[in-house]
Formats: sequence, structure tokens, C-alpha cells
Amino acid sequence: MQQRKTNVMAVTIAIYVATFMSAIEGTIVSTALPTIVGDLHGVALMNWVFSIYLLTNAMMTPIYGKLTDLVGRKPVMQAGLLIFIIGSMMSGLSDSMPTLIFWRAIQGIGAGALMPVSMTIIADIYSFERRAKVLGFNSSAWGIASVLAPLIGGLIVDKLSWHWIFFINVPVGLITLVLFQVYLREPKRHNDVKVDYLGSFWLMLFLLCLMLSFQLLGNATISWPAVIGAWVISALSLWLFIRRESRTPEPVISLKLFKNHTFVIQNAVAALISGFLMGVEVYIPTWTQGILGVPASLAGFAVTPSSLMWIIGSFVTGRLLAKWAPRRIIYLSLAFIAVTGICLAVIPVSTAFAWFFLITAVGGVGFGIVITATTVTSQHLVSPKTVGVATSFNTLSRTIGQTLMISVFGIALNVGMNQGIQSHPGTNMAMMNKLINPQTATELPAKLLPTLRGILYTGLHWVYLIGLGLILLAALVNSLDRGPQLTAAQHAEKLHRAEHDEATD
Repeated sequence: MQQRKTNVMAVTIAIYVATFMSAIEGTIVSTALPTIVGDLHGVALMNWVFSIYLLTNAMMTPIYGKLTDLVGRKPVMQAGLLIFIIGSMMSGLSDSMPTLIFWRAIQGIGAGALMPVSMTIIADIYSFERRAKVLGFNSSAWGIASVLAPLIGGLIVDKLSWHWIFFINVPVGLITLVLFQVYLREPKRHNDVKVDYLGSFWLMLFLLCLMLSFQLLGNATISWPAVIGAWVISALSLWLFIRRESRTPEPVISLKLFKNHTFVIQNAVAALISGFLMGVEVYIPTWTQGILGVPASLAGFAVTPSSLMWIIGSFVTGRLLAKWAPRRIIYLSLAFIAVTGICLAVIPVSTAFAWFFLITAVGGVGFGIVITATTVTSQHLVSPKTVGVATSFNTLSRTIGQTLMISVFGIALNVGMNQGIQSHPGTNMAMMNKLINPQTATELPAKLLPTLRGILYTGLHWVYLIGLGLILLAALVNSLDRGPQLTAAQHAEKLHRAEHDEATD
């Protein structure tokens, strides 16, 4: 009945637009950030323009997941979009860095709904067989955003002003809001809404301190008392959250989910591989600019094949999910990703730019398979009434994996470069900063360029050795799934049969 009433095509378009807004946000803001910092005189606070958005986004993801199961997908998506639109409009009106950071936090609170609720709606309106293909199509928004965001951002800053980087979200967001309002239909939920406010608070405090500690670890100078303090508060909050969830009748994240080993393993693999994905997307452009001297406008295209082949991987997953057990699908995806990891860990400093297209394309197939498979499998391992929570937990796992590994990779790169600088008198970190930007690299002495590029290569080499370790760890975690090797659909059927027997008894 629900599928007849819902205009599937219009809702799919709305989901795609929402995903595109989420995908383009980080890159388009980074393009405009130098102009924003210059205008608002806030270089000391510039990292927080990104950090606060990621923090509030991650904090709200599981809360939205629970609310989708309690009150429905439509009102939660509309609320998230409305908060995102308000945050975007006020960010554009900001006249100081503290004001901009505050409204970016509000924008992140709204954005926390976009990805998990979108994927939950896809689970509602598409059959199991078609879901992987639709997720693959939806994932193409990230590939398109990676290409268009720098171009759009540069054009807006040059022709209009940086304020329009945020204002552009307002009309697009309102159109998306109208599409969901008019075309998405879902049955009314008659259950009494009982939000576990105390559990939500402990969960948000845990995520806030955990993510904040990762941000602090990524700073050039690490304040260890602050990091350790954040870890202590995070651990205490996690304990209080688990204690609360084990006692409340309506938990934010049901602890029963973690009794399913396959569910835990799928999300652990998603977190590890999402961490490695950051090494590909963030540090390959650094490699191509700093070592090969490729202009910034072209360097980003080195990872575009990954986004495009991601779609192919998702389409392949649609067929595999019906025939293969999750463990086998993960092994296949890791084989593709391992090729990329090994290549990045061993290729020489002289590797030509064109090789990165092939390396990232192979990895893209693996990323498409593993992210789509873990998402769909997680949805099928839980009862229909907790699909929202399971989907948001999957999104949260990936976000934590990305945030943690960005910090770890940053530390590895800095340690590697500092060791190289100590081994080569006459070089310093200021030179390395100039080297990474092709426009300022021309200011460096020509005789030092090979040495400086070798130092950067060493740092990146450590990044990709750690990345290779992540892939091996993901394979080890996947091998722990030793239960009955059922397909995702068979897992769902087994779960429904058990629930039916329990209800009958």
C-alpha cells in the first residue's frame, strides 16, 4: 500500500539531491575557506569551520536513527532539512568566525539526518533485489560532487561572494523539502513516542568527547592533557550510556543489536575500510600536487575513478547479496581494495599521474561493494521496526572510522616528514608546506625539490602502510564471522521466523 501511494521516482530524486548537498558541503566550503578566513580574520579558528560540523553531524546521527523508527522517516527528514537550511542561511549571514562556527554547528545538526534517513527511506521503498543498485546510483552523488564542488565553489567565490556558498543550500533544500512533503507517503505510527533523553545525552557526550579527541590528535601540537581528559569523559559516558540502555524500555540503540555477530562484524569492517578510504581521498591529491606538481584543479581528478567505479561495485553487490553470504562478499571487496592498498604502499616516487587513475578505479569497485553490502546487510539483520537505528549506526561507524583515521594518518605524515627533515639539514616544515601547494612550490630552490619530494614521499609511505594494515585487520575481523553462512535475505527470514515464534509463544 505504501509503495503505491509514494511516488518512488520523485522521492528518489529528493534523496539524491539531499545526498548531493551532503556530499558537496565539505569540498565546496574548503574551496571558499581561504577567502572566508581572509574576510573574517579568523585563521586561528579555521579548522573549527569543519570540525564543529563533523562533531554535531556525528552526534545527531544515532538520535535521528531512533526517531525515524519512533515517529517516521518523513517528519525526521523534514526536520533535519529545515535545521540544515536555517544553519546554511545563517552561516551565509555570519560576520565573524565565532558566529560562523556556531551556525556551522547548527548546520551539522541538520545534516546528521540526511544520510541515514535517506538510506532508511531507500530500504522502505525499494525491494531487496533493487536496493543495492539504487544505493549505487545514490552514491554517484559523491563522485559528481568531487568533480563539481571545486568548480562551483571557485565560480561562486569569484563571481558572487563566499556567502553564496551557504545561501545556495536554501533554495535547493526547500525544493527537496517540498518533494518529500508531496510525494513521500508512509503509514501513521500509533505508538507513543518515548524518547530516552538521558540515554541520548550520554551517547552525545560520548561521541562529542571521542570525536573531539580525534580532532585534537590531528593538530600540529597535541595537547595530551586535553586528549586524555576527553578519553576519560568519553569512556565514562559510554559506560553510563550502556548502563542506561540496558534498563530503559525504549533504548536509543538497542543492545540486542550487538548480540548478532554478523551485524557487529559488518559495521566494524565498514568503519575500517571507511578509514582507509580517507587515506585515498585526502592523501592522493596531496601526493599528486606535492610530489608530481600537478595543479590543484587537476589533482582532485586522480580520485574521480574511485567514485565512478563505486557505482559499478554497488550494481555488482545487488546480484551478490542474493547469492552469497556477507563474509564472502566482504572478502571479494577486500581483494580489490588490497590491490589499491599494496600499490600505494610500494609504488616509487616517480610514478606517473596516469597510474593513479587505474589504482583508484580498482579500489572504487571494492569500496562500492563493501559499503553497499554492509549497509544492506545491516538493514536485513534487524527487525523492520529498528531499520532506522541499524542504518544510522552503520553511518556512525563509518564516520568514526573516517575521523579516527584522518587523525592517525595526519600524525603518521607529520612524523615521517619530521624524520626526513632531521635527516636532511637545510630543510624545514615551512618548505614542506610550500611544496604541497604547486603555486608556492615554485618559490623553493630548484636543487632542493627532489629532496623535499622524497621527504613527502616517505611521510605518505607511512600513511599507506598503516592503510594496508587497516585492510588486513578488516580481513581478520571478517574471518571471525563463523556462524551459518546465510545470505542477507536468509538472515532476515531467520530473524522474522524467530520473532514470529516468540510472539506466538
